[in-house]
Formats: sequence, C-alpha cells, structure tokens
Amino acid sequence: MPQGAKSVHTILEQSEKADLLRFTTVGSVDDGKSTLIGRLLYEAGGLYEDQLAAIRKDSGRFKREEFDLSLAMDGLKAEREQAITIDVAYRYFSTPKRHFIIADTPGHEQYTRNMATGASTADLAIILIDACHGVSIQSKRHAFIASLLGIRHMVVAVNKMDLVDYSEEVFRKVEEDFNIFAEKLRISDLMFIPISALKGDNVVKKSGNTPWYEGSALLSHLETVHVQSDRNLIDLRFPVQYVLRPDRNFRGYCGQLAGGVLRKKDEVLVLPSLRKTHIRSISTGEKEVPYAFALQSITVTLEDEVDVTRGDMVVHSGNLPKIQRETDAILVWMDEKPLKTGEVYLIKHTTQLLKGTVAHLHFSIDPDDLKRKKAKELKMNEIGRATVQFFRSVFCDDYARNRETGSFIMIDPVTHATVASGMIIERGHLPLMAKPDEKASVKSPFLHRQEGIISLKDRSRLLRQKPATLWMTGLSSSGKSTIAFELEKRLMAEGRLCYVLDGDNVRYGLNRDLGFSPQDRSENIRRVAEVANLFNEAGVIVITAFISPYREDRAQARKIIGAERFIEVFVDAPVEVCETRDPKGLYKKAKRGEIPEFTGVNAPYEVPESPEVHLKTGEESTDLSAGKVYQYLKERGCLEACE
Repeated sequence: MPQGAKSVHTILEQSEKADLLRFTTVGSVDDGKSTLIGRLLYEAGGLYEDQLAAIRKDSGRFKREEFDLSLAMDGLKAEREQAITIDVAYRYFSTPKRHFIIADTPGHEQYTRNMATGASTADLAIILIDACHGVSIQSKRHAFIASLLGIRHMVVAVNKMDLVDYSEEVFRKVEEDFNIFAEKLRISDLMFIPISALKGDNVVKKSGNTPWYEGSALLSHLETVHVQSDRNLIDLRFPVQYVLRPDRNFRGYCGQLAGGVLRKKDEVLVLPSLRKTHIRSISTGEKEVPYAFALQSITVTLEDEVDVTRGDMVVHSGNLPKIQRETDAILVWMDEKPLKTGEVYLIKHTTQLLKGTVAHLHFSIDPDDLKRKKAKELKMNEIGRATVQFFRSVFCDDYARNRETGSFIMIDPVTHATVASGMIIERGHLPLMAKPDEKASVKSPFLHRQEGIISLKDRSRLLRQKPATLWMTGLSSSGKSTIAFELEKRLMAEGRLCYVLDGDNVRYGLNRDLGFSPQDRSENIRRVAEVANLFNEAGVIVITAFISPYREDRAQARKIIGAERFIEVFVDAPVEVCETRDPKGLYKKAKRGEIPEFTGVNAPYEVPESPEVHLKTGEESTDLSAGKVYQYLKERGCLEACE
C-alpha cells in the first residue's frame, strides 16, 4: 500500500473512532458568539472555499471587518443586516480527535425559547462574556437555563480581551462575579478561558498575549472534555417507536435507547402490560450486535409473543421508571398565547403522544436573580414550576437522571405549535438553592385549624397515659419492626392504647405514590410525622418503624410532633448483621445493582447524634431491647395520666 494511501486510511480510521460532542454558545447580544464559532470553523478547516468567498463578499457589502467570520453562522437575511443572531444555527465540524455539532443560539431576551431549544441537546455550553462589560443579566439568564437543561459542563469564554489590553485583572473580576452567581446553580464542571474571537487568541492555539493564563485553548478543552459518563448507562429505558413487520416471520421493535445498556438474553419487562420476556436479538441498521447502549437507534426482537406497540417501554424488571399520571415539572413557555391552567394540550413524551393539562402553576422563576414569584400564567419566554396531569400513565424519570424520559413538549391541539418544553422534577425537589416559603405551604387561604371540645388532658385521664411517638430508626433488618410489635404487645397487655406505624404498611396505602429517592424519602417521613401527631392528639402512644436515614428529616419529624412527645430510638445493628437477617434478600439484590438507592449499600444512613434510646440489636435480644424502651417510657412518665 502506498504511503499516502496509508496516511489517508489512518485518518479515516481515527475519524471513525472519534466520538461526538454537542455544544452550544450562549450569552448576551454582541458578546461574539457567531464570531467565535466562525473562528473555530475557519481554523479547524470547517469552511469550504465557496463559503469563504461568500463571507468576504458579504463583509464588504455590509461594511463589516475585512473578514467577518460571524457571517459564517448568521444565515438569515435579518441576522446579516442587523449583525445579530435570531434563529438557532447548527454547524458541524471535526478534528482528528472528535466530531462536533454546534448550536449558535440568540442572545436577545425575546428569543429565550430559541436559546432553550438549541441548548436542549447539548453536552457543554460556552457562555460568552464581553470583557468590556463584565457579567450581564443575559449572561446569568443563559447560564441558569443551561443549568436547568441539565448541561453539566460549562466554559465561560471571556471574549474581546484584545479591547482591554489582555488584562488579567479584568479576567479575574469576571471569574469572581460569575462564580458568585454559579454557586446557586448545579454545574459540575466549570472552566474560564480568556479569548479574542476576532483575533484568535486562545481559541485554537494558546496565545502569547495572555502569559498569565495557564489553562488550555478552547478547542483543546473541547477535544478532551469527558462527557461519556454523562449518559445514564444504569437505567434501561427503551421507548418503542415503531413495530417492524416486513413479513409474518419477523417482528422487530425499533427506537432509540433512552438509557442503560441492553444485551442479548437479558430479561426485560414491557410497560404497561408488565409482561416479562427475554431479548432474542439486537440490531443497529442491518448489523446484529451483542449489546447496545444509550442513544443508539436499534431494532430488537423478543423471545416470546408479547403485545408491544408504539409508546410502550422496555425496561429491566428490577429497575422501573416512575409510572404516573401527574408530575411536577419546570416549564419553559414558548407561545405568544400565555399558559393558563386547566387548558388541554397534546403532550409528546418519549414516543407517546397523549393529552394533558397544567393543573397548578406553583410559581414563575426570575432567571436574573433566581427568585420565585407568584404567577397565574406564564408568558412567552418565561419559566415556571407547575403540576402537569396526563390523561394516561407515562413512564418517566427525573430529568436530572435521564434527559430523554425526564422531558416532554406541550403542543397546541389546534395550531400544532410547540407551546412549552417541560423537565420533570421530583416532588419536593427544588431546582434552585432558595428555600420554599413555609407560609405558602398550605394551598388554600380558607383552611383553619379546628379545636375540639375534648381536651388532650381529658383523653389522657381516660387512657391513663401521656401521648408520645417512639421514632425507631435504623438500617433495614436492624430489628425496628420486630421490637415495635413486641413493645406494642407489652403495652396492650397493660391496657395501654398504642399503635405501630410500620414502614412497609404505610407505603402500601398512604404513601403508595412515593419512591425511594432522597426527596420521596423526605416526603414519606413528613407524612408519617403528621399522622403520628394526629394519633398523639388523640392520646395514643405511637411506635414508628422507619429507616428514616437523614438527620434533617428526623429533625423535621421532631418539629412536627413536638420535642416533648418525640422520642428517638436508634436501633443499631452493623450492616453485616443486617445482611444475615435479611429474609427478602434485599441487600444481595442491592449489591447486584437491582435495587437503586438502598440504604446501607448504595445510599447513605446518617447515624443519630444523640438519641433518647440507643439499642444495640447486634448484641441484645428483642425482649431486652423492647424492655429498655418500655422502661424509658415509664421513667419519662408516659405511662401516667396528665394531672
């Protein structure tokens, strides 16, 4: 093989193996987004001769710089005439190390919806900031939206450094100001680079004009930033888009894998039918493969005859998404007609098209200062939190966990225009650092507490006891329920009125809508505490048996019930001991990855710092532990009537 051909072959092989990075450029008007992308395309060889000729011609016609690279991106006539970006422009280029898809998004506030559209599929965002003006309101707005859309990697490119004599002081001031704002956002990877898009400083190559800057040039960073681990390869989510039936001997199910890894012979569950089967084959194009991973487009066949249609989802049986008809979401409103609660819209979620409505608008969010405001409607380009109700069940995840299953769009059923994009969030979870307004927690202003005629003292005299809540906390299988029911038996034998609130029993009814995420665990404990408080008001001694792994949640329960009634009981047993007592095999399943967020294995347990009662159930019997709690109740005076 000739040497030249070998070189071409090597280049083609490198290109085939190179991965893809999607990134977007955002920032205020005239910060230089289009110029930066034009510079990247030009120096990376991503512009053809006819494009370069057109740029030179238009540069003269519009009386711009001698060679205005921003014209490589501004494709609309209005954009070229006004020197602004209006629509989202996409461009593709590649280097030997990586392929790139760029979304150049508009900076004007009135085009926020366009900016959100361009950033929705990006792995990385470049926030351009004019060194002459510093961090602007639009810089903050776009950083907030990029963070909201789940973009984990962000580069703050401080542009026009040539106009401030490449001053390090100016650069550090921008860095300091932006960092203060970024502390309120969820950004896992943030980098600052001083550049001049017009002159090319630190865009493709390191510049000698900034000797004080020790980082890499922008292109080098884009080539090396690690985004592969951003994909969710844990939760298998395969929404079926199309049933392929070329003849009666073949039935395949086509779609894009939205999450996880799928292998031949895997046991899977089909939603909503809950039918189990196994994967017979997986194909990408015409090639059969042993496995596929997130964002690949595939066709699968199943071992069994299962009724599967468009909108169904294939998942692993031990790892289900949320199946619900109501969820909380962050909405970016995109229509000129404002959002009004109660109106019916079409909703596109994964491969499902269904009807739904916004049941309640909680608040709007001001992107400039991240404060929440009361709102009855959302206008175009506004952002808010709402409760969305679907007319049939959807199979979804929190947006932070999976972008594909955690997002949806809302469509006007008459005009078929996209009116909003939505990002599903956990109930109780807030996308901002600010704390909720506790005074606004009661949804109706017409609710008032009612006082009964019978006092708590009267109930206490009748029952010959003082109400209390014994809050038993500890790892799964540490002995909480066993001790709770043994204590209940002892108290009832003495004629005491008591009741056990057990974790599993409560989740079968009252809290059946909650999962095991940190947010759902918190809500689970809050509800239980409210129920225990009502029981206490009736004079009942309550014994709870909940893992309740977080100190903050237990402190909130103490606050709801009242410190004078709340008794924290730490049921202490080492994980090794709990595993030997595990009748359901939950610890083994958790270690195999079948149970996510299982306390003690892949989720934390925060040990009580000063419990009223400390039981070491790895060393003592159930009788002894129950006796200790009984004795504490007696010493505290709970087994005596109120005077």
